[in-house]
Amino acid sequence: MENVLVKDLMVPISEYATVEVGTPLIDAIRALEQAQEAYTESKYQHRAVMVLDKSGNVVGKISQLRALEAIEPEFDFLDHIEDIKKFKFSEDYISDLREIYRTQGQIINKQSLQAASQKKVEEFMQAHSAGEYVAEESDLDAAIHKLVSGRHLSLLVSREDKIVGILRISDVFAAVFSQVTAIEV
Repeated sequence: MENVLVKDLMVPISEYATVEVGTPLIDAIRALEQAQEAYTESKYQHRAVMVLDKSGNVVGKISQLRALEAIEPEFDFLDHIEDIKKFKFSEDYISDLREIYRTQGQIINKQSLQAASQKKVEEFMQAHSAGEYVAEESDLDAAIHKLVSGRHLSLLVSREDKIVGILRISDVFAAVFSQVTAIEV
């Protein structure tokens, strides 16, 4: 794909679901729902909410997985699992212990949902790492390399020191493989 730049495929932050630090989970979920409704021209919906500081800078994101993790109660047993790992038990054994402990109580109930909905986004957001950035003027080859080597589902697109968009793997996949399918054999 010649001359395709990251900025050609990115979703601008202005079109993405965003919330400020200090926002409860329930409001972050509502922001995600609104962004999905507003961004209907794409068959790939948003799957994350960007978390901004008071100055409007992106400081993290909440994926659907992170939101589900916020609902799951924190078990005291998880501290004990870390101690058990010191004795070199297999991951299968430790996984079985987690499952036994987890099944002792229902995860999704009114109380856990209410508690999770009031958690602040910074309690469970994922802070971005250095490998998750790509410059908006970068070519698509550089972005694909970062997506694949870092096993990322998206990259933060930067202009100088500011994050201006998100490059989603679904958009890169669609652009690249539309070219692949156009090749005649």
